[in-house]
Amino acid sequence: MDEDHGPRSIVPEHAPSRSFSQRCNGLAKAFTTKHGLIGDYNYAFLFRPNLPFMKKSVNPSPFFGLNDKMPVLLGLLLGFQHALAMLAGVITPPMIISSSANLAPEQQQYLVSTALIVSGIFSAVQITRFRLFGTQYYLGTGVLSVVGVSFSVIPVAQGSLAQMYANGFCPSDSQGNPLPCPKGYGAILGTSAVCALINILISFVPAKVLLRILPPIVTGPTVMLIGIKLIKSGFSNWMGGSGGCMTATDGLFALCPNINAPRPLPWGSAEFLGLGFSVFITIILCERFGSPIMKSTSVVIGLLMGCIIAAACGYFDRSGIDSAPVASFAWVHTFPLSIYGPLVLPLLAVYLICATEAIGDVTATCDVSKLEVTGRTYESRIQGGILSDGLAGCIGALMTMTPMSVFAQNNGVIVLTRCANRKAGLACAMFLVIMGVFAKFAAALIAIPSAVLGGMTTFLFSAVAVSGMSIIVRGVPFTRRNRFILTAGFALGYGATLLPNYFDNVFTYEGSNRSLQGFLDAIVLVMETGFAVAAIVCVILNLTLPEEMDDDIDAAQSATNVTMHGEGEGTKAVPGSSREHSIDPQKQG
Repeated sequence: MDEDHGPRSIVPEHAPSRSFSQRCNGLAKAFTTKHGLIGDYNYAFLFRPNLPFMKKSVNPSPFFGLNDKMPVLLGLLLGFQHALAMLAGVITPPMIISSSANLAPEQQQYLVSTALIVSGIFSAVQITRFRLFGTQYYLGTGVLSVVGVSFSVIPVAQGSLAQMYANGFCPSDSQGNPLPCPKGYGAILGTSAVCALINILISFVPAKVLLRILPPIVTGPTVMLIGIKLIKSGFSNWMGGSGGCMTATDGLFALCPNINAPRPLPWGSAEFLGLGFSVFITIILCERFGSPIMKSTSVVIGLLMGCIIAAACGYFDRSGIDSAPVASFAWVHTFPLSIYGPLVLPLLAVYLICATEAIGDVTATCDVSKLEVTGRTYESRIQGGILSDGLAGCIGALMTMTPMSVFAQNNGVIVLTRCANRKAGLACAMFLVIMGVFAKFAAALIAIPSAVLGGMTTFLFSAVAVSGMSIIVRGVPFTRRNRFILTAGFALGYGATLLPNYFDNVFTYEGSNRSLQGFLDAIVLVMETGFAVAAIVCVILNLTLPEEMDDDIDAAQSATNVTMHGEGEGTKAVPGSSREHSIDPQKQG
């Protein structure tokens, strides 16, 4: 199989209805016969490395459509592959946000476990697809759409937590060092639950209307700036940590991650650089020489390699693993829910971005699954996907998790394995829940040294930025009008990303009006969030600049060229003219 090529045709979904007895008989055959359990699939294909001079398979593996019959073992194996492919993306946001809130290690472990559990539950909802009783609307996409914690919320959460520490909403000690702030995390959850209602409303708006307001020329720069903002966080962790040890010269954070760690070192030490590079290089080697299953899980393999090296060199602190409980579930730890006014506008922007990303992600999943990407069924998948994302954001926040959204990276697994089967997706959801329930697994993830985690997250966040670039390249013609819009959006968006505190001294209000102060804080938070600034600029310019601008300029340019061409020929017909003398110096003599 040539894994670089996806499906060759687009066909409508065909799912014949079966009675309850037929379903029971099919289930019994699947688990009691060799054909149902193992089948005749070429399992070696998944594990065959791509080494030089190694003979490749001539016969491509079969394509498993949405509702095709497939062996139980293959469904479990590919489901586990999907779970591993999205594992790093699911655990990264709660680890970063909980670290920014300085939560206790047991709370950080809990949030990682809950992220896996909630992702598994809502992935199953997306894949199963329910029709809302008595209506033409759906909940879920009905295709292999997996759900994870959105990366878009990370810069907003980091900015809001920094603001909470600055204005006293979150506590600090006498020396100004930030203390654990579960109240701040609860404010993020409460505000997120309310703002998620906008996605529920948007799901009933036709996709074409939403794309008119937020076309690729808006979402592309926005996603790109989200990735660029996150790369800074990942690279800071790579060099030792993104907390107080970056700047402190004495006290607890004089060394990274702190002076009580097994092997503390100054921020930016060569040892930290090497640990991160072990992850980065392993990812590259897996992509170049790995088998299909290694390519789709290269980030996890790189993380595992970095952990092995870090453990061998004594960087691991296993005290958190030993003290962690065996099992966990949602609501083991809770946080005081509240609504933080300054967060409303940025989180509304996050949910709008998630909705437009869902349209592209579901379209890509339908494409690689050999399903139609036009028509009523396709539009119902878009509607169901956005509605499920909105409910996941609202209910997920009540389950102590930040905004959820459809993940796109699993489309690569579909292309590599030629399997778009719903059973593999449900197996993936099951494995995510199982990994989340075992709290020791989350504790092991929290114990990963910052340098190892930074090597992995830097790669992931760079992929987010590249995803934004691909949205621009594929969906935005580079006309003069579009280049102007991108230039204006990137100018302010990059500026706010590179210098996030530029807006701190714009408002000088020091009165006692808390409502006014909250409103001003909201404006500051939006203006210091680079992707929000870029999105606002691009939306305004895209709706106000006329499409005819390019046509007028092109027509003027063509007229200029014709005039110059006519004048050039006129010099040959009119001897003695000034242009003839200026062009032909021999005649001047």
